[in-house]
Amino acid sequence: MTDSQLIREIKDGNVQCYGELVKRYERKIFAFILHMLSGYQQEALAEDLCQETFYKAFKSIHSFRDVEATFSTWLYTIARNTVLSELRKSKNSEVYIEDTKQMTTASFDQLPEQELLRTEREQLVRKAIENLPEKQRSALILREYEQMEYKEIAVILNSTVSSVKSLLFRARNSIKSQLESYFSEQQLEEVEGMNKS
Repeated sequence: MTDSQLIREIKDGNVQCYGELVKRYERKIFAFILHMLSGYQQEALAEDLCQETFYKAFKSIHSFRDVEATFSTWLYTIARNTVLSELRKSKNSEVYIEDTKQMTTASFDQLPEQELLRTEREQLVRKAIENLPEKQRSALILREYEQMEYKEIAVILNSTVSSVKSLLFRARNSIKSQLESYFSEQQLEEVEGMNKS
C-alpha cells in the first residue's frame, strides 16, 4: 500500500494502518531528529521527540491533504517543529549540554592514530554544523543526510527552492571557512613533522 492509501484507510477508521506508516518512517525521522540535536547528543531525547512527532502526526492525520505535500514531507515538518520547540524550551537550561558533552571512555593510547584523526574530524564537522543558523542547519541535514530534493526541503522549511539553494550555499561556505584552519594547520604539522625527521 502507498502512503496515500494507508492514510485513506486511517481516515476511514482503520487506525492499525498507522503502524505501517510508523515502520516506514521511524528510522529516518529518528536520524533526522538526532542530527538536529547533534550538539546535544541525546539519544533518549531524540527517541522521545520521535515518538512525539508520530503522536502529533496521528492526532492531525485528518487535516493532512496529500495534494499540498507528501506524507514524508509533512512528517519531517512536524519533526523539525517539534525539535525546535524543545530546543526553545531548554535554551536557558544547560542540562542537555552538560550531560551530553562526554567523550568516549577509551583512552587515547588504546585507539589507533587514524581512528583518532577520523573521530576528531567528525567532531569538528558536527561542531561546524551546530554553529550554523537553524534554517541553514536544517536545509543541510535534509539535503546531505536525508538526501531530499530541493522542492521537498522548500516545503519543510516553508521557503522557495531558490531560497533553499541559497541556504545550502551559505551553509557549505560557512562550514568550509570554519574547517579551513583545521585542515591547514594539520597539513602544516605533517610537513613540519617530515622536516624534523
